[in-house]
Amino acid sequence: MLDWSNISTVLLDMDGTILDLHYDNHFWLEHLPLRYSETAGISLEQAKENLVNHYQKVTGTINWYCLDYWAEQTNLPIVELKKEVQHLIKLRADAHDFLVTLKATGREIVLVTNAHPDSLSLKIERTQLDKYFDTLYSTHEFGVTKESQLLWEKLQDKHGFELSNTLFVDDNIPILQSAEKYGFKHLLAIANPDSKQPVKTITEYPAITDYRELLADIKRHPVS
Repeated sequence: MLDWSNISTVLLDMDGTILDLHYDNHFWLEHLPLRYSETAGISLEQAKENLVNHYQKVTGTINWYCLDYWAEQTNLPIVELKKEVQHLIKLRADAHDFLVTLKATGREIVLVTNAHPDSLSLKIERTQLDKYFDTLYSTHEFGVTKESQLLWEKLQDKHGFELSNTLFVDDNIPILQSAEKYGFKHLLAIANPDSKQPVKTITEYPAITDYRELLADIKRHPVS
């Protein structure tokens, strides 16, 4: 599926790719609507409709991922609300072995997330995921998201990865399409980002539901 003999750098998304997306889906689709309904004095159903409609308008933009933006739009302390359900933040069951194997075989491991820095900090606090990575980037540092070609230009200029030997992994098809358009040679999709949701059918890219099926191949091709 992947040519590990030609992969020395791995760029990884966070939510749904390294962490279980259940936390984020629960927060944005259940917990925030609940708190919003309470403060706005509207029904939970109306709160969900209002928020989902707003989500759809800004999907893929920096605002969609910006906690400051949502705090302003809802008049709610988003970071504090995210902490109310932080017990749901966890690594994917297959992530630890995958990341340890990448490191043991000499590969550079880089986190590239659209998550807001405050969200990234909370997730590091809960999971210590930073210990697995050589470098961590929030795209808010660059002012554009992974959906944009400009992000990849800015990231490559700063980090200096080579498109020919870098693998990019994400659970978001539009983002993978953006990476493909930029010229990444190695792409991998995650078909089960949320442990509570059905597996997605993905035909556009190589896709997996468990990193552990890759481990033997990775070990066979250490970076010299």
